[in-house]
Amino acid sequence: MAEKQTDIKLHLLEPRATEKSYLEQTNRIYVFPVKKSMGKQEIVRMVEKEFNVTVTNVRTLIRNGKKTKFSKGKHAYPGITTRQDKKFAYVRLKKGDSIKVFDEPEEDKKTSAKEAKKAEKTAKKADKNAGKENK
Repeated sequence: MAEKQTDIKLHLLEPRATEKSYLEQTNRIYVFPVKKSMGKQEIVRMVEKEFNVTVTNVRTLIRNGKKTKFSKGKHAYPGITTRQDKKFAYVRLKKGDSIKVFDEPEEDKKTSAKEAKKAEKTAKKADKNAGKENK
């Protein structure tokens, strides 16, 4: 009996939200951290399936891990080890497609507006109380 292959998504795709990736978005390029074992075609399939967009180009980059010092105690000999390597995919989308990375959800905007109104009210009350104390 052959077992059914299940489509388990082991890696969640989430674009990086950094200043550099924000500048790249003006050219419709989005940066994703991916597994080192993933190929370009697999990255294209995952991005298209996850965000319902059309990918035109993929570039990958493996960033080597930095060297770090470590010690196992006061008299133990120190050593040098390296952090894990990281792989990033720079994905270019078709003109007109986009992925929302930096936009806030509508619910968050409503709650932040309410908080701003409350802050204004408390500031006005504080100003009134300060004016009464000066008299």
